Amino acid sequence: MRIALDATYAADPNPTGIGLYSRHILDGLSEAYPGDLFLHCVRLRHFRQNFFGESGRRSAANVRVRLLQPPIPIGADLFHALNQRLDHRPTARVVTTFHDLFVLTAEYSTAEFRNRFADQAKRAAANSDLIIAVSAFTAGQVSSLLGVERTRIRVIPHGTGLPPIEAVPIPRDNVILSVGALQKRKNTLRLVEAFESIPSGWRLVLAGSPGGYGSAEILERIARSPAHARIEVTGYVSPEQLTSLYQRAAVFAFPSLDEGFGIPVLEAMAFGVPVLTSNTSALPEVAGNAALFVDPLRTDEIAEGLLRLIQHQDLRADLVEQGRLRAAEFPWGRAVHQTYDVYKEVVGNP
Repeated sequence: MRIALDATYAADPNPTGIGLYSRHILDGLSEAYPGDLFLHCVRLRHFRQNFFGESGRRSAANVRVRLLQPPIPIGADLFHALNQRLDHRPTARVVTTFHDLFVLTAEYSTAEFRNRFADQAKRAAANSDLIIAVSAFTAGQVSSLLGVERTRIRVIPHGTGLPPIEAVPIPRDNVILSVGALQKRKNTLRLVEAFESIPSGWRLVLAGSPGGYGSAEILERIARSPAHARIEVTGYVSPEQLTSLYQRAAVFAFPSLDEGFGIPVLEAMAFGVPVLTSNTSALPEVAGNAALFVDPLRTDEIAEGLLRLIQHQDLRADLVEQGRLRAAEFPWGRAVHQTYDVYKEVVGNP
């Protein structure tokens, strides 16, 4: 087959979330299916700035890079939009991945962005033959919020990698780590307030972009927190820095209000960090029985959960063991092969 994909988000030199998903799918497909031709289509700004520059990406022998320039058609059997943006049908057959629809469920963005996002999501759903949802929770939102028949939706979870277990374990620091952009949806304000009741020998590290929606209020709250000297806001961290944080943290906290999947939860589990997360959205679906769940709207419950993990070594050890097993159930290779199965279904070669 000749398969075209929107590779724009993989061109980001500092990929997170959707960018990482795009890279794993793009690279995994070209490696797993050498007999097919893959057209990596990039929007103009990213094509000029990043695709062969800062991102340092290199193409495999069965990959060609193309400019994604609507409404010019692409000569391929199928087009895959990797991030729920599809303003037209560039090929006769189209697949779109939907990661989340949180923008439509609460005030997690500006009204202008919400309206633009809603229009893009509706167009993408209407222009797609089949939709890939990254969780059953997201599939339900695509169906209920966009009116898409469940028969047009396929659930294919994100993945994670399993780092090798160190022969000599790296000592853990008294650090509670949280990964993700500082934004209202990530529930950082309640996490900071919960942390204020944690013993003084512990630190809270917030790793991720400091520029999300509501970040000014979060940073102001941290500045006046009685525990502000024990709270570190790192900003964006490189993959190497993130690995080091996962290796040294003793607890991982992810009390997000709404997640279409939650890759950091699996990453923390893969690195042997016991996880506290929310009992809402897609997070129970992702974490299974390998996390300590809390109501993200209750600051006291978040604080109590953190204290339980800090004070009970046996609980941490059990979650570490269960977490590694859970992370192993989500290899990126499975996502790649299941995505290719959707292509065959759409093209008519089941």
